[in-house]
Amino acid sequence: MDAITDWLKELLISGIISNLSGLFDSVNEKVGEISTQVGLTPQAWNGGIFNMVRNLSTTVILPIAGIILTLVMTLELIQMLTERNNLNDVDTWMFFKWIFKSACAVLIVSNTWNIVMAVFDVSQSVVHSASGVISGTTSIDMTTILPDLQTTLEAMDLGPLLGLWVQSFFVGITMWALTICIFVITFGRMIEIYLVTSVAPIPMAAMMGKEWGGMGQSYLRSLFALGFQGFMIMVCVAIYAVLIRSIATSTDISKAIWTCMGYTVLLCFTLFKTGSLAKSVFAAH
Repeated sequence: MDAITDWLKELLISGIISNLSGLFDSVNEKVGEISTQVGLTPQAWNGGIFNMVRNLSTTVILPIAGIILTLVMTLELIQMLTERNNLNDVDTWMFFKWIFKSACAVLIVSNTWNIVMAVFDVSQSVVHSASGVISGTTSIDMTTILPDLQTTLEAMDLGPLLGLWVQSFFVGITMWALTICIFVITFGRMIEIYLVTSVAPIPMAAMMGKEWGGMGQSYLRSLFALGFQGFMIMVCVAIYAVLIRSIATSTDISKAIWTCMGYTVLLCFTLFKTGSLAKSVFAAH
């Protein structure tokens, strides 16, 4: 029985060490890529997708934006004239005002992509400045957290070793799920940026309208929300790095594993919340 017990302990110890050796490698890789991903502008993230979206916006959406611009400015002229006592109190300055607003609207629509890219250039500049201030590693290394892992495991009984193996196996599966979540958040944000920018000329065409102007203003707020979401993501990663450093003095293997997983789950949850939080800050719908 002693020989069987020693054999089982040796088997479980090797299994636990194997589970823990690469437990957080995938998460470390994805978390390390976050700062790189959010620090890229749409054209730098993927030039092929950016050019395709820009061509679609120019060839498909821009003509529709021109029709909407004509409709909006025509309604603006009609309302401007009817408001003045049904054309009985018309001044020439009103037409100059309308011509000026129309010229501004045409200028905005024709330079939509420059305006949109300027928003993301500003937000990415903020992200790069934040990355220079934020310090600390986000990599989790169990050999560093638990330097005497082999000795600690050999001193444990068969029952706790079996429970620890089950825990490490479950946490390993969870880490892969969290890796997918981080991938979806970082890449999903860029896809959302491409989708929003692809229809940019339409809301920008309504920018100068009295009744329709809210659509353009809300669109600009949504662009700023998407851009500064990257800054909030960097703050989440910085908080995660500080929390991870606090585990370095842990001596309880089970507690260290579950604490690392808990912090990673917390990171994924906060990353999911950055989108809605940024929209609420900029009052974007």
